[in-house]
Amino acid sequence: MANEEKSKPKMGFTIIKNDPTDGHKGFGIGSLSLENVSPVIVDVTEGTAVVDIGAMHAKSEVERGIKFTMNREDSAGGKDYWLVWVTIDHKESGAYFAGVTACEMVVNREKRRGYKILADHVNKMDKSMKRHIIVDHMDEASKKILADFLKSHNEEMWNNSEEKLRQDLA
Repeated sequence: MANEEKSKPKMGFTIIKNDPTDGHKGFGIGSLSLENVSPVIVDVTEGTAVVDIGAMHAKSEVERGIKFTMNREDSAGGKDYWLVWVTIDHKESGAYFAGVTACEMVVNREKRRGYKILADHVNKMDKSMKRHIIVDHMDEASKKILADFLKSHNEEMWNNSEEKLRQDLA
């Protein structure tokens, strides 16, 4: 009985759907709702873009089985990717891409090594949720892949989005 200690409830990062307060007080008040944030993985080499929800927890198809470091040389010869955080919001004219931020990632499957800066990924997700557009550092080919993906996903949302998004991805 001496070994029995009351374990304190651990406060983890909780993804909550819809309104976190939802009419009741208590746990979850003030928590972030990530319902409208989606991670899009842009494969620069293949010229493709896909939504991969696993990226919310750094467990996308691209990231699985890879040990990431902040040293580019560890993943030399690898494939370039962009993890793009896309936040959707609504205004009078309808839904639109409100926040779009891109993070760099390099993955070398043979070496099972990758390059990314986790803090940058977290900060860019936060910026996306705060309705920022940060894509100007992407290469031209990747910008076109992302623009085409967003347009094909929902052209009305693309047209409702800020002019800055369309210009930065042009």
